[in-house]
Amino acid sequence: MNGEELTEQETALYDRQIRVWGADAQRRLSKSHILVYGMKGTVAEFCKNIVLAGVGSVTLVDDREVTEEALSANFLILPDENLYHGKTLAEVCCDSLKEFNPMVHVSVEKGDISTFGVEFFGKFDAVVISCCSLAKKKLINQKCRKLPKRVAFYTVDCRGTCGEIFVDLKDYKYSKKKLEETDECQLEFPSFEDTISVPWKALPKRVSKLYFAMRVIEQFEDAEGRNPGETSIADLPGVLKLRKELCETNSVNESQIPDALLERLLIGTSEYPPVCAIIGGILGQEVIKAISGKGDPLKNFFFFDAMDGKGLIEDISEPKPVS
Repeated sequence: MNGEELTEQETALYDRQIRVWGADAQRRLSKSHILVYGMKGTVAEFCKNIVLAGVGSVTLVDDREVTEEALSANFLILPDENLYHGKTLAEVCCDSLKEFNPMVHVSVEKGDISTFGVEFFGKFDAVVISCCSLAKKKLINQKCRKLPKRVAFYTVDCRGTCGEIFVDLKDYKYSKKKLEETDECQLEFPSFEDTISVPWKALPKRVSKLYFAMRVIEQFEDAEGRNPGETSIADLPGVLKLRKELCETNSVNESQIPDALLERLLIGTSEYPPVCAIIGGILGQEVIKAISGKGDPLKNFFFFDAMDGKGLIEDISEPKPVS
């Protein structure tokens, strides 16, 4: 980018991936800056992937303390209390990530991300958030969209055996190879708020049940003032009541959101490491595609459920008027 070439050391280190996506894509990666909020197991997998890929820098935000739950899924936290005592999750993960690739600058930013100004997000090429309330997702996405430059925005959530990724690339242009030719493509992405505001009855009949179930849980936590994941099976009556209300409002049959799926999401508040690896891998791939400008991006939701082993891409957008 900007005429800057890869150094001899970078060319040698990233030789294999340069053969896959080319030197220009690697240059873009090496100059990119990624902001990450919420150091859970899925995000740890994602960070490992982009650090090994050779992005320019990764900034971590998470002032929470290390807990037993974090230890169960986040491999960046070493099982020695002396190594993380008195440190935040971001600081502990930062120390580990630096060892994966010394050529990537990994740092920590302290504070409440929702209070950071719009200009702060302008320092990055991609923003990835997890462990966020519904209101915080909307707020951070809005701040990214206010910037004159495009900042790729992602949310990721993993609950037990299920996970989802949301993508907002605004007005995104990219190239796609087709046989011997290269096609220039363009996609318009809606914001997170606009996406979840699309009436359910306007969506295709075969939309993933996980989409509806995650929205019910998300809205339940928001209404109850809970942090993400602060639910249990004891909340099932309240969740079923909300499901009934939402389905009636949206003219959708309650069978679209099975009781068993809601129960699994309520119980599975902890992450399942194999699912973290899958979701984190997909997320890393999508961020690399967005930065390099090569390959079809995911638009705009990805869902995975280990119970059936299926990964589904759903384009949740306001239907275009028929001309």
